Amino acid sequence: MEVAPLECQRMQPLSDNQVMNNAGGYVWAIDDMKRFQRFLCLGVEGGTYYVQEKQLALDNVKCIVRIIKGNEWQLALDQLVKCSIDGRAAKQNPTLFALAIFCRQTKNKELKVAAYRAISDVCRIPTHLFQYLEFCQKANKDGKGWGRAHRRAVANWYLRQTEDPLKLAMHITKYRKRCGWTHMDVLRMCHPQPMSDCIGALIRYAVKGLSESKTSYLKDNSDELVKKMFAFLDAVEAVRLAKDSTEVIRLVEEHRLAREHIPTHLLDDAKIWQTLLPHMPMTALIRNLNKLSKLQLLNDGSKELGIVLEKLGNEEYLRQARIHPFNLLVALHTYEKGKGERGKLEWPVSNSVVNALDTAFYKCFKFVEPTNKRYLLAVDVSGSMMTPVLGSPTITADCASAAMAMVTLRTERFFEVVAFSHRLVNLNLNAKMDLKTVMKTVQSIEMGATDCSLPMTWAQSKSKEFDVFIVYTDSETWIGPTHPARALQDYRKALGRPDAKLIVVAMTATEFSIADPNDGGMLDICGFDSAAPEVMRNFVLDLI
Repeated sequence: MEVAPLECQRMQPLSDNQVMNNAGGYVWAIDDMKRFQRFLCLGVEGGTYYVQEKQLALDNVKCIVRIIKGNEWQLALDQLVKCSIDGRAAKQNPTLFALAIFCRQTKNKELKVAAYRAISDVCRIPTHLFQYLEFCQKANKDGKGWGRAHRRAVANWYLRQTEDPLKLAMHITKYRKRCGWTHMDVLRMCHPQPMSDCIGALIRYAVKGLSESKTSYLKDNSDELVKKMFAFLDAVEAVRLAKDSTEVIRLVEEHRLAREHIPTHLLDDAKIWQTLLPHMPMTALIRNLNKLSKLQLLNDGSKELGIVLEKLGNEEYLRQARIHPFNLLVALHTYEKGKGERGKLEWPVSNSVVNALDTAFYKCFKFVEPTNKRYLLAVDVSGSMMTPVLGSPTITADCASAAMAMVTLRTERFFEVVAFSHRLVNLNLNAKMDLKTVMKTVQSIEMGATDCSLPMTWAQSKSKEFDVFIVYTDSETWIGPTHPARALQDYRKALGRPDAKLIVVAMTATEFSIADPNDGGMLDICGFDSAAPEVMRNFVLDLI
């Protein structure tokens, strides 16, 4: 174990452009665009160790409003859409919230048109649309409500499905109600004017029910697509009223119905799950691993286990489903416990599934080739890093940091890993460790106050040569005689390594960073952005 001496003196400002962080130390404030990116990827759910969720949300709203009033709104909107489409964030809520602010908190007509146009790209399923509408109501409680631009944009969400009405039929029947909204509520507000019988029939079904929709649109001379769609709706309604599983299984096979179509009283039938599994979307599969195990469907050698392992091991399938690595980390952490955090559900744990989730975690980051540089990976384990991240009740910032560090550790050949608070200790991690062992190792370390300069001062004291320092932190550093930025400068001089770089991986959506914005060898990046490893590699190789 390597220990740095504890310095209890409170940090003093290094320069006039530093600000005080929430812990009382001095750091730099990141610009609004960087904070906006942190918000999209990390959100504010659960707040931080120092700041309550409500205040953190308010601070980020102010940041978004400043962007809207400034000259970078197009860049920010493009970043928002790309973040959503590429699946770079673990949760959509921050993106939907920001989009609602863009649409409802501006008088800039060009911005408003662009923001409303983005709805179709960002709100890919009704759950997203309903959550967006809920955020819109909160964004301007005193506004006019459903103005012309708002109605047109929401109506277009339904009308855009003209070329694939069966997809809209699946969406309307699968996601009937979310966030207090139903399709009937929304359609009565936006008054869409359908250009095809299929879309018209679906809208009438959502508002008036199947019988009235058939009366209006199902004729003897209706085209085959209309007939096929009504056959699907008939199947959905039959399953809703079903009392036993036999007919349900047949209809699920014939129409590829989803778990959400199945009545609650039939969800304990293993045969229904066997029928659902081959066509189950990846997100639903990951969420229901515990249920599948509970029903003894994932026993060693079973056909169902083979399907699950094949899907989790398919990198292209994971990418197409926009599965975020953090969600796999949560799924792994939950599944391997064999019981839920809430409720009474327990299940036998399949080691094959655990291993598959562990492997899938790394596959969800964009593939990055090694740089062959020498790295010191430093994980902040101070008290403030014990806060849960991204709304997860089980994954704390320090454990999430260690999981992020493992991505680099498995990519690069030359590295050391340490943990620090007011002291620094070696973390004996290696590329063969599974995530469960990694998180347990981090959780076993005693927490303390925060001195983010320790990785650099320790490396200097030991004359260790590194090309890159990566520090995973919330930047709430406040003790010690040396600022992290100054510590890197001292390290460069002492070891004759003027090109040594510092990458700060932010684990919370605050405005702070220990990276000096005026030093080209320091980079601040958002933690759990699935594109982060690629950006870090390009920075290390001076490609950006």
